[in-house]
Amino acid sequence: MIDFNPIMQFSHTHCVAICAALVPLNVVATLVTMILTALKRPPSQVQLAAGVASLFSGIMVLHVLTWFIIGIIMPPTFVLLGLASTCLATNLWAVNSPSTMIRVLNWILGDRTPYSIPEK
Repeated sequence: MIDFNPIMQFSHTHCVAICAALVPLNVVATLVTMILTALKRPPSQVQLAAGVASLFSGIMVLHVLTWFIIGIIMPPTFVLLGLASTCLATNLWAVNSPSTMIRVLNWILGDRTPYSIPEK
């Protein structure tokens, strides 16, 4: 049987360092996935970027769950869980439906031509 106590102890002892590393890694890796999707790169590149970003998100979820297990329920744990969930959902979206993500990103970035009414 695997003993999870050392892993949980490590997670709790080094919480600030873990969060200080995982928050920017999540954001940057998810941004890379979105950029690769917007640039219409090959699916293999988008999937690789999304896989790496999802790994970071999964680690953050596990880190937050170690706090939930011992009963520490505070706003930062929910914020971190929300960030990890949002990044994970965004990466899944980029892999499963890149065309809709491209349309939304184009609309956000100001290319609203697909949705505008043609002038006469």
